[in-house]
Amino acid sequence: MNTQDVIRIASKDLLNLQGQQFGVISLNRPTSINAALNLSRIISKLSPLVGNLIEFDTVEYLNTQGRFESIGTWRRQDPGFPDAIFDSSILPAPGFEIKAWFPLATEITARFKDSQDRFDQDQVYVVLQAWLPENVIFGAPQVIDICIVSGYSVALARDTHYHNPPDYIVLEPEDTSARPRNLQQSNTNGYKWQGTPAEFSHAQRLVKSWGTDGKTYKTSREYQDKLRDLQGRYKYRLDTNYAKIDRIVHPGIEQFKTKVLPSTFKGMHIGEWARALGGKNETIARAVLQRNLGF
Repeated sequence: MNTQDVIRIASKDLLNLQGQQFGVISLNRPTSINAALNLSRIISKLSPLVGNLIEFDTVEYLNTQGRFESIGTWRRQDPGFPDAIFDSSILPAPGFEIKAWFPLATEITARFKDSQDRFDQDQVYVVLQAWLPENVIFGAPQVIDICIVSGYSVALARDTHYHNPPDYIVLEPEDTSARPRNLQQSNTNGYKWQGTPAEFSHAQRLVKSWGTDGKTYKTSREYQDKLRDLQGRYKYRLDTNYAKIDRIVHPGIEQFKTKVLPSTFKGMHIGEWARALGGKNETIARAVLQRNLGF
């Protein structure tokens, strides 16, 4: 059995998590319509906690399937990358980076900043799990749907989408391989142009001098040195929204979003729930809570 065999088999198991509830926490049913409205406005704040619970449960679930007990064990890494790693003699070690998505929020807020170089052997896959409380705003968290895609494909889509020198540059981390493992860096960062129009014209000529593939993103030291030269010559700002999964235009993730949001949950499409509870019209929110949840 090799790395891809483990990922393929484990991915099939993970897809069976759809519909599973996490019974570690559960929100009581609100006692009134006003309490339900208030809860609907803050329910998304559970996302960080539920995200951690999903990581725990995912690793436990994989180990209970008995698929790999003769050759290794799944282990959660915190801190560390990826979230779930398979401890065995198989190299490179297969792993899953686990992201939670609360689809009543405005977007998928999880970020993916790891360098393409972390996935040079396609050994890590991203597991995106959409979740909601079993009764939309109360009850136990429940997995609605799951998307599993190659980590390399996500990093490639991100860099292809964002990188557009000189207007926008993506920079690899400096070489930190000599540092202790907990101090090593693997995250990329995005930088947006802040110079003048005249400077931009000059920068465009500089990028053009790099050749026909000058705008094609590369992780190589030679290409990164060119980008750092740009950053040193002109003004850029760190983009704090860089690498949000919702914005990298990955085909598999985009397809997942278009599948989840129109799906029906407790009498309405999830996208309709998001608009009704996330909008400013309290009358509409009251109406859907009363009609679909019996308040």
